[in-house]
Amino acid sequence: MQTRYLYLLKYILPITDIIMLNMIYIVSYYLTEYLGKSVSYELWQHYIVVCNLIWMFNSAIFGLYTEYGARRLERIYRGTYKSILLHAVLFAVYLMLAKDVDFSRTFLLVFYGLLVIGFLINRFVGTAFQFILVNKFHVTKKVALIGNSAMGSRLALYLTKQRNIDFYGYLDEQASIYDTESGNLSDITIAQLDLAAQNGVKDLYVSVAPERMPEVKSLLQVADAKLIRLKFIPDLEAKLAAPYTISYMGGEFPIITLRHEPLENMGNRFKKRAFDFLFSGFVIVFILSWLYPLIALLIKLENKGPVLFRQLRSGRNDEPFWCLKFRSMKVNADSDKKQATKDDDRITKIGRFLRKTSLDEMPQFFNVFYGSMSVVGPRPHMLSHTEEYKAIVNKFMVRHFVKPGITGWAQVNGFRGETKRTAAMENRVEHDIWYMENWSSMLDVKIIFLTVINALRGEDNAF
Repeated sequence: MQTRYLYLLKYILPITDIIMLNMIYIVSYYLTEYLGKSVSYELWQHYIVVCNLIWMFNSAIFGLYTEYGARRLERIYRGTYKSILLHAVLFAVYLMLAKDVDFSRTFLLVFYGLLVIGFLINRFVGTAFQFILVNKFHVTKKVALIGNSAMGSRLALYLTKQRNIDFYGYLDEQASIYDTESGNLSDITIAQLDLAAQNGVKDLYVSVAPERMPEVKSLLQVADAKLIRLKFIPDLEAKLAAPYTISYMGGEFPIITLRHEPLENMGNRFKKRAFDFLFSGFVIVFILSWLYPLIALLIKLENKGPVLFRQLRSGRNDEPFWCLKFRSMKVNADSDKKQATKDDDRITKIGRFLRKTSLDEMPQFFNVFYGSMSVVGPRPHMLSHTEEYKAIVNKFMVRHFVKPGITGWAQVNGFRGETKRTAAMENRVEHDIWYMENWSSMLDVKIIFLTVINALRGEDNAF
């Protein structure tokens, strides 16, 4: 909901930030020299341009100066500290690659120390300025609400939390704004509209069911006469039991989506894929490079057969892919049909250790690197199990909207390993769908940490 303050803020914020960044850069340059450290003149002449470009790049990545980013103070603070951290990394890397022999590390310490202090003061002043504008000068838009329904209550709660909104409150407490006998607007509603206009209400939000839209014509006429803009919120909660979102295709056609899927957003998918690529690459180079030959030797010494076990499993959109694992069983004909059980005699001694510590899953980082899997996601099942469970478990196939993972929300909550009962699979599916609908980068990081902790502690269902 845009106001003049929000509109100006997204232009004022980047200008003041760039001015402050350059002032601190210049002060840091001379302060470093004052401290007796040698600083290259190139740092003054050329690197200040790079410093500004990196800042603009970082702020664009984190959406610091977008209308959405500037709408709430928490987003401004979050975007600021993320931009500073990334700036420190990128600028330091650039300076190291430039191989400037006269460059002093003291400059970096002084620059980023002053930068953190400068932004703290800057944001504090900005917060105080916003408080004065909102509370002293009332530079907010006053709005009211009509609609005594569950949707109206949710909307009222949202409006009360908006700093740039002055929520006047409900105009009607009765179930209907119309007179039950005449069908016209009730005298109470007309009087309340008049009072709202006198108190400076500019926008009136109306929560209304779609089938009642033809009834709002008389309300619109009265609101127009009092210079109050009507904005209608379609109340679909009685019609749609599931959570839903409304978007517009081509800015013209309203689309109702019954499931929130953050990974349908291309930006989120790119971030997740970039993380998968970098994380799996790190594991392959620094861990599997020495762990793979060691485990391969132990597998070969105990039992004849291949080091890796390859199995077709159900991937994203139910497309089969070859899932890789360290072989933990004797070569057998039931591997594509029968799940491993607690005292399974097919499991080798080294295989039991690999399963207990989840090391048997390590080759799946190759799957992640190639793109058929993700580090975090629903665990992939054998093709035969997919066919079996989709017939008896409600919403089982929904989990295939996203890439399968090495670990997942279900696994860190104890739903891993053999599923003897249908209820166990239902719980796993429920957790997988929750993950899909609530995905965030920090949730992935949390799941990875919990997985490592569980692996070190040992899990009862890992067999």
